[in-house]
Amino acid sequence: MDRRAEILEAAAKSFSLFGYKATTMDQVAKIANVGKGTIYTFFANKEELFNAIVVGMIDEMRCEAEAAAVPDASFEENAHARLMSILKFRTTHRLYAKLIDEGKEIRTPAVQEVLADIETQIIQFIAEKIEKGIVRGEVKPCNTELVAYLLFKSYMALVVDWERTHDRELAESEITDLLSSTIFKSLIR
Repeated sequence: MDRRAEILEAAAKSFSLFGYKATTMDQVAKIANVGKGTIYTFFANKEELFNAIVVGMIDEMRCEAEAAAVPDASFEENAHARLMSILKFRTTHRLYAKLIDEGKEIRTPAVQEVLADIETQIIQFIAEKIEKGIVRGEVKPCNTELVAYLLFKSYMALVVDWERTHDRELAESEITDLLSSTIFKSLIR
């Protein structure tokens, strides 16, 4: 592994354990077993290092969402699989989960900005899939950005938010049935 990769790995570990605000370049250097000056040969500051890690995390999330799709499945089935994969990633990826917690509890501006950017990236990813569905004739023409936003927020509400205000979480089949009979019914040709 090269030095830059070692530094990124160490920084990801530090941000995952301590959060953005509490992570220092000294901690990253110690975890990476390099001098702090070595980090600065690759990254100008903590923000640049953090952004490089977040870009990698978004790529990883995108790859997992793509892997969740099944080649001959319908647009609706693949949209569901990809969105569920993204939401699973959101809760199981150590750094992403830590950022969500820090964004809520400490409200660190840099973290809130990154979380907003991640959401924008997710919505753009979904919009790209909708556009491809339109081209293939599976999806009715629509405002892809608005529909992508609606899909993402609907899944977030049903998968993440529902159990906060109710005594149980929804089964995946309940989510699928509800969205199939509402949003997807009006979207699919």
